[in-house]
Amino acid sequence: MDKLQKDIINLLTDDARYTVKKIAQILNEKEDKIESIIDDMEKSGVIVKYTTIINSEEYTDDNVQALIEVRVTPEPSKGFEAIAEEIASFDEVDSIYLMSGGYDFCVILKGKSLRQVAMFVSERLSTLGGVISTATHFILKKYKIDGVKLSADSERRMAVGA
Repeated sequence: MDKLQKDIINLLTDDARYTVKKIAQILNEKEDKIESIIDDMEKSGVIVKYTTIINSEEYTDDNVQALIEVRVTPEPSKGFEAIAEEIASFDEVDSIYLMSGGYDFCVILKGKSLRQVAMFVSERLSTLGGVISTATHFILKKYKIDGVKLSADSERRMAVGA
């Protein structure tokens, strides 16, 4: 990957709303060159998706998120790939990462309720072949997402009284 591609990715990571025209102006390049590079990166899978960071304190969709640590036994000749693909195939799974440390995978899960997440873990995830154990952590509040610090509104803080 060359410097121009990296510069484009850095700009789009900072703000995916940047237009080709704006990126070209910032980088002092021609629009058609920037557009071509972005198209190539989309087609090759370097750029996978443009997204929005939502502050759940301001917008409540009543979803519950959980971080689930999963310990597995890798399959012979397939390693972690087969079980990762199986876990990733569930609609409830938002993200899955291979990790170092005490657990093999970190799974980010979305559900409509604590009960739905608990049922998914106990009935679907933990029963998969190769899964040894899980540890579920419910996400209670987000302070920073993808490098963006969410604003802390002091008026919305819960009062702690005597």
